[in-house]
Amino acid sequence: MSEHSISASRVIDAPADAIFEVLTLPSRHQQIDGSGTVVSGDDQRIQQVGQVFVMNMNGEHMGGDYVMENTVSGYDENKLLAWRPKPQGAELEGWEWIWELEPQGPGQTLVTETYSWEHATPEAKKAVSFPLFEDRALEQSLERLAAAVSEK
Repeated sequence: MSEHSISASRVIDAPADAIFEVLTLPSRHQQIDGSGTVVSGDDQRIQQVGQVFVMNMNGEHMGGDYVMENTVSGYDENKLLAWRPKPQGAELEGWEWIWELEPQGPGQTLVTETYSWEHATPEAKKAVSFPLFEDRALEQSLERLAAAVSEK
């Protein structure tokens, strides 16, 4: 863990394109979410930087149900997917989720998930105690991603 981010990595027995296919479909994020906060997501596939996708969320830190608007901040097909979340109706922003995929040979990919609050606004840092999630939540996301990719 750095001062402004946490990361977890895992080799998944699947090619990068199969993993990227799961990651770029927000409707599958509830299936892979290790934090337990994602309820559902858009059915539209993520395809480019600047695209906005919506996730329905639930967490005590936000008082229950809320909607998160996510702006894609990084996109390199089968290599990188990143987005910056912003709760609808709140001036809390500046953190980022980053997924990096690195082929490790036939049918294996090293996947690294990073949760960064390096650019979180002062308002966000005041409202949210970063890191909001522990390393274990990222490890669980990677476990769940491996399971989701294997079941297609």
